[in-house]
Amino acid sequence: MKASKTSKQWMNEHVNDPYVQRAQKEGYRSRAAYKLLEIDERDHLIKPGMVVVDLGATPGGWCQVVAQKLGDKGRIIALDLLPLQPLPRVEFIQGDFREDSVLAQLEEKLEGRQIGLVISDMAPNISGVSSADQARAMYLAELALDFAVNHLAPRGSFLVKVFQGVGFEDYLKLMRTHFAKVVARKPKASRDRSSEQYLVGLGKLE
Repeated sequence: MKASKTSKQWMNEHVNDPYVQRAQKEGYRSRAAYKLLEIDERDHLIKPGMVVVDLGATPGGWCQVVAQKLGDKGRIIALDLLPLQPLPRVEFIQGDFREDSVLAQLEEKLEGRQIGLVISDMAPNISGVSSADQARAMYLAELALDFAVNHLAPRGSFLVKVFQGVGFEDYLKLMRTHFAKVVARKPKASRDRSSEQYLVGLGKLE
């Protein structure tokens, strides 16, 4: 099957992307690692010794960043429907984080410790129909927020990828009902033409 003009353009852009090249050189599994590094430098989300849950973690770029910053006493638990190639100091659960069986595995791994940070870089498979893609993206963001609200420790933090468009403002308002402070970030590693933004919720309200 012949590659489309759009897919060829994407591949050309991807191969020549400085963040892709840097990730390959520095051993990160995805260019997304630099988005988290920049956000964390600004908002200080990852603290040594805390417990972090990464939703939709595969291929593991964010896990690598978190594991580096947590220190020996911290824990990172990654969840995804897709398999994750093993990473040092990353505990992985394969499955849907909405399912009771997966949540039971998470509770077992937590061993009574509270979650200090939930991160989600989830995005849907793009269909090319913008309205449908936006709806799917917001649905994933809503699932991540619901998980964070139900599992974060008081004063915990939440980082989530969202896309500007239908539902964005309502989602932002909803986040503000659950966190003391909510800020939007557009890291340098996020492509200019992308409508993606990252929302940071600080200080989960009790």
